[in-house]
Amino acid sequence: MNYYNALILFSVLSLIAVNTSAYADTCLQLCVAKEFYTQGDTIVISGKVDALLAETPIIIQIFQGTNIVNIAQVEVAQDGSYTHTVIADGIYWKNSGTYTVKATYGVSGNAYDATFDFQTKSKLNETTQIFEVKAGDSGTFDVPYTIRGGTIKDIIVDPQILGLVVTIQSDGDGALTLDLGSKWIDAKTMVGEDDAYIIVIDGAEVQYQESTDEDSRVLTIQFLEGDSDIEIIGTQVIPEFGPIAIIVLIVAITLTISISTKRMSLLKIS
Repeated sequence: MNYYNALILFSVLSLIAVNTSAYADTCLQLCVAKEFYTQGDTIVISGKVDALLAETPIIIQIFQGTNIVNIAQVEVAQDGSYTHTVIADGIYWKNSGTYTVKATYGVSGNAYDATFDFQTKSKLNETTQIFEVKAGDSGTFDVPYTIRGGTIKDIIVDPQILGLVVTIQSDGDGALTLDLGSKWIDAKTMVGEDDAYIIVIDGAEVQYQESTDEDSRVLTIQFLEGDSDIEIIGTQVIPEFGPIAIIVLIVAITLTISISTKRMSLLKIS
């Protein structure tokens, strides 16, 4: 490894370390378990104070704008940790939007804050149906789904990504749950074990929740108002598209290796 490559690697690792450390410090003091909640969900708030004060509770408040929707005195454990749960329901949980959690501890005014997004059910239309996906020479296959906060416009097989593209009309922030039969689409490791899907919404990779059984994998994907295209990328898709996708994948890998080789050559020359 030459000097320039080592310098680049060191810079990247340093940046990752700094960002990780900053996130860990923030999360250590005040954490909200999820970024998105709907009416009736249980919000879990936790953290750890910097220095323990005897017989002193931490004050936790939740605001929507300037309106306070929840306030509590929470006991702090001997190791400085605390946990508070709130049911996102009731007369004060009227509006969808961004909510702020503020935690205050001790007379010195140590204060921490975090945010999460909340959606009332009154503004979310929930639909449970089965979508019939065209599968070329194999005919069609069914994808049972539930969508809250929008409607599904189309689901197509995309051989280039070894997966599906789901087109939605999102009327607000919501969630989409898809029951994907392993016979038609799956994500596996080289040794045949379940692997993670890659979920991309309008070009940005997002996280998802999953449950599995013998024949299918159920994915729940959160989306935001205005989102439209959800790509579900696996490692195998219905058989007749498999060979085409593999060729595309090989070409992509070859191009990547070629570009990487050229970049390394340029670095050596420079």
